[in-house]
Formats: sequence, structure tokens, C-alpha cells
Amino acid sequence: MNVILAPDSYKDALPAREAARAMAEGFRRVDPHMRLDECPMGDGGEGTLEALLAATGAQRREQLVHDALGRSCRAAWGWQPRTRTAYIELAEASGLQRLASAERTALHSTTRGVGELIQAALDLGAERLLLMLGGSATNDAGAGMLQALGARLLDAEGQPLPPGGAALARLEQLELEGLDPRLAGVVVETAVDVDNPLLGPHGASAVFGPQKGATPEEVAVLDAALGRFADSVAAALGEDHRQLPGAGAAGGMGFAARAFLGAELRPGIELVMEQVGFDARLSAADLVITGEGQLDGQSLAGKTPVGIARRAREHGVPVVVLAGRLGNGWQAAHAEGVTAAFALADGPMTLEAALAGCAEQLTARAESVARLFLAGRACSIRAEGSSP
Repeated sequence: MNVILAPDSYKDALPAREAARAMAEGFRRVDPHMRLDECPMGDGGEGTLEALLAATGAQRREQLVHDALGRSCRAAWGWQPRTRTAYIELAEASGLQRLASAERTALHSTTRGVGELIQAALDLGAERLLLMLGGSATNDAGAGMLQALGARLLDAEGQPLPPGGAALARLEQLELEGLDPRLAGVVVETAVDVDNPLLGPHGASAVFGPQKGATPEEVAVLDAALGRFADSVAAALGEDHRQLPGAGAAGGMGFAARAFLGAELRPGIELVMEQVGFDARLSAADLVITGEGQLDGQSLAGKTPVGIARRAREHGVPVVVLAGRLGNGWQAAHAEGVTAAFALADGPMTLEAALAGCAEQLTARAESVARLFLAGRACSIRAEGSSP
């Protein structure tokens, strides 16, 4: 029996690598000789870098950069010397997880640190960049990244704009002559886990701004500021990407990646599956176990469990999802290839208790799935044996 264990991270509880390990423990309790393929996954959000490092064997590197509030921090990134590919996760430099709740400010947070990571990759001779957008604390449409890479964003007096999306309301001049010329020789792919446009009621500011500290009034300010930025970009480049699905990812970083880096925006789970050779792994699999913190109707927009289920369905491999919580509309995942889904908690408990016990709960649920799957196979064999 070959089983792929391919979870995403369980937010605030377990990274994907530890989640896969906990699942494996459950299966080994049933049969220590099962062939288990631990394949931690991600869809572009926080933790995707660690999943890629674990699955591909890429080198882990660190760089001193600025976080979303402009403070010095060390951010990890990945380097694959054979293919000269750099893995850069926005959340490592400009992630929401680096800020306390009281520090969150969508008006003034910056993606400067992401640009600094890209610079580090260029210095090493990168020919391909895989940018993972998700988990951001920012809403500046990539303006900070551009400034770190040499662009100048100036106000009416010719002065550089301060950090943050709100400052883009004062943008008068966009100077791109200073952009690092090495960018022209790099292929950039961007992993996104949402398909929102840049602006409007479904855009970056309206949908994601509140979780980054924006009030309703500040959402309106940010949306207008990003609109001004989009106007300037369209005038400078002759192309308008504000309506592109995924442009609103990570506070508008999807927009900047497409407009200035020529990046292709792809569902993050598809890019990760490609990097870890998931199709080849599926060819030898009897079962896939995946999961993350919550499975719900929104998961169909490109979250890890549904992306994996869609691909596994093409290979005729059943998929079981072990989710921290089953939210509204999760049943729609059945039509996407999910065979069955189970919540981890086995009774009422506080959020704190659920997070603390996530590994133990994953192991217990995985053990139950293993027992059920083996029982089903035994019944199938018995039925075949009794057929005339």
C-alpha cells in the first residue's frame, strides 16, 4: 500500500512538514511496513517555502531585510543551484505573522523586504524566480518592492514617497529607469492562492485590508490610492493589469509582479505540485491524505486540499482531507475529487486546546483512516474471491 501524505500547514499549530510526520505516525501504528511518501505542500501562503525546501532539497538561505514596518529582520529563502532557481516567500519578509495584532497597519506597511530578497537572488545569479504570495501584512501593490529594486515613486515636489499603500495617493511621477537591469534576464513565476483583482469590492483593500488592520474608512483610502498607482503604471507601461485574476494577491503584489516582473500568475498549489513532481508520485499511489486548518467553500478558489484532489482525480487516486475545521460549504469539495473529509477535534474544545493538540489529533485521525482503508480493501478482496 502506497500512501502520499501531502498536507499544507495548520495555521498557528503545525508546519506542513510536522503535519506530514504526524500523519505518518498514525499510519505506522496500523502497519509499520506501509510505504509512506511524506510530501509537505503549500499553495503560496505562509509555510510554502518550508514545504518546497523539504520536498526538493533546495538550499535554505537567510538574508537581512526589512519587515513590513521597516525593521531589520532575517528572512529565509531557497536556492536551487542546479536550475539557478530562487524560491522567495513574501511572508518571510513582509508577513502578517511577524507583527503583533496592535502593530498591523495596512496604510503604512511595505513590501521593501521582498525586493531585498529578490536582490539577494540576483546577486547569486538567479535565472528563475518563484515568488510565493500569501500571508502578507502589506497593501502597497508592491511599491516597496519596486523601490528596493531601484524604481522611484515621487510626489508633486519630486520627493520619494514614504512606505505604504496610503502614500500612493500622492504619487505624481513613476521613474523606472533605475530598476535593476538583471530583472530582464530572469523568468518569474508567481504562486497565488486567491483570484481577486486589484481594486473594487473584491479587490486587495476591500477583502484583505481589514485583516491587516484597515478600518472601513481606511479601506476606501487604500483602494483609491491603489487606483492612482494603477493609473500611473498603465500610463508608463501601456498595459493595465488591475483586473487580472490574482492581481489583488498579497495586497496587490500580484499586480506588481505581473506589471513589472512579467510574472505569470498561477495557482500556488499547481506550481508547488510541479516543483515536487507530484504527478510522478501519484502514479505509484493508492491513497492521498491532505489537509490544512480549514476546509470550506472558499477552498475551491485554489487551496491545497482541493488542488491536490483535482490532480489526484485525474490519476484515479482517492483523497482524504483531515482539516482542523470543516466550514460552510465544504461539501462542494466532493465534486472536486475529495473522497472524504474529517475534522480533527473529537469533541468540544477551546481553540487553544485544538492548536496545542493538533499533532496528536492528526495522528489519531490518520490511524482511523488507515484502519478504514485497509478494511475496505479486505472487503473488496473478499468480494472478488466470492464472485462466480
